[in-house]
Amino acid sequence: MLSVSIASPATLTLPPKPKSSIPKTSFTGVRIQHLCPQRLPSQATFFRQPSPSSSVVMMAKGVEEMKEIRAKTTEEINDEVVELKGELLMLRLQKSVRNEFKSSEFGRMRKRIARMLTVKRERELEEGINKRLSRKLDWQWKKSIVVKPPPSLIKLREQEAAEEAEKSAA
Repeated sequence: MLSVSIASPATLTLPPKPKSSIPKTSFTGVRIQHLCPQRLPSQATFFRQPSPSSSVVMMAKGVEEMKEIRAKTTEEINDEVVELKGELLMLRLQKSVRNEFKSSEFGRMRKRIARMLTVKRERELEEGINKRLSRKLDWQWKKSIVVKPPPSLIKLREQEAAEEAEKSAA
C-alpha cells in the first residue's frame, strides 16, 4: 500500500503512523511511504550452522597466522614488518612499470603487517604503555630503521649475478 501526502509549511497532514519508526524531519514537500512491512530473508539462511559431519574449518588460516606471529619476539616482529613494507614497495614498483605480479599480494601483505602491528600493540598494552608513549616509541623506532633492500630484491640480484657468472664461464 502506498501513501502520498502533500504538505505545506502552514498545514501539515501526516498519514497514520506506520509500525516502523521514521525519523522526524523538517521536510515540507511530497513524501511517499511504503506502509507494508519489509520482509527479511528467512532466518535459516542468516544463521546457518555447519553440520557436524562437514569438514569446514572457518578462519583457520588467520588463527594459525596469529599464533605464529604471537610466538615471535617484538624484535622479530619489527624486522618482519620492515621486510614486508619493503616487499610492498617492490610490488608498487612492479605495478608502476607494468610487470607481472599478483595483485592479491597487496592485500595479503597489508593484512600481515596489520596483524603484526596489532600483536605489537597488544604487548604494549600488557606492559601498560599508553597511546601517546606508544606513538613516541614507534616514531623513534622508525627513525632507527636502517634502509636495506627487501628480500625479493636481494634474491633477484643473486639470480642476475648467477646468470652473469654462467655467461662468463661459458
